[in-house]
Amino acid sequence: MALKPIKERRKVFKAHSTLPRSRDMIPKSKECEDSEQTRSPTYRLAFDDLDFILKDEQRSVRLMLEWQKPDQILNDAQITATWPIFGSARLRSACDLSKQIGLLEQQLDSSPADNKLLQKRATTQSLLDKAHYYDECQKLAALLSEPSNTGIEATVITGGGPGIMEAANKGAAQAGKPSIGLNIVLPTEQEPNHYITPEYCFQFHYFAIRKMHFLVRAKALFAFPGGFGTLDEVMETLTLIQTGRIQAMPVFLFGKNYWQSIINFEALVAEGVISPDDLSLFHYIETADEAINGVREFYANA
Repeated sequence: MALKPIKERRKVFKAHSTLPRSRDMIPKSKECEDSEQTRSPTYRLAFDDLDFILKDEQRSVRLMLEWQKPDQILNDAQITATWPIFGSARLRSACDLSKQIGLLEQQLDSSPADNKLLQKRATTQSLLDKAHYYDECQKLAALLSEPSNTGIEATVITGGGPGIMEAANKGAAQAGKPSIGLNIVLPTEQEPNHYITPEYCFQFHYFAIRKMHFLVRAKALFAFPGGFGTLDEVMETLTLIQTGRIQAMPVFLFGKNYWQSIINFEALVAEGVISPDDLSLFHYIETADEAINGVREFYANA
């Protein structure tokens, strides 16, 4: 069943207050005689003084706000559980990657010895070889969005960008369900994909707070082939489960060949830095159906 608009749901949770609303005080605070005193930055209300809020000394306040804003909106929406899905922003649909290869081949026709073009052609082909994961991710998100498939009512959540993130948000949208996107301000431009539910599309400055939002409601973690960001999320989640800092949840790594080629978990056991039991904290899988069955099995035995 589709969720009601945020404004309608919020009425249920809004407590009555006899105190004046801060938003009403902002224009009222400016209804004063123009003078040197009232023009001084020190005269601004603290919560209406952006220069003050952006000072280094107020970092703790900004951290709190980045936690509180999404948390309050998701609580108001009664979203208590999520399905975080991670993977490369570069791993796009087969159609898009095929077009990229076509353009590169046209460029190579005129510059066949261009090493940069040859390297880009090779890496794009490598991505195309994994493009089926875009479709598998889309299918996974659609299945996860329907509670009857897992016995859990939860919402898909991604980093909100292109590639695998787009596939996940797209799958939820095609299933007629909402999904969450947590964008972050980066040196290179990043924009939210168009499949995120607009009222659950957030932007962050602090990586740490964003990562907390990925896991605080998580019921499982799904990782497709990806780079540093995906590795970061997977390793942090495994660490938190291993150390008991979060409740145990299933962790699924799509693409056994990929993951085993970039991380030798068995070597960590052989070196004595993790225990053999730690290898049971995650599962290699290839399909969305395997993931759904894995979630069911985990919570049936929980």
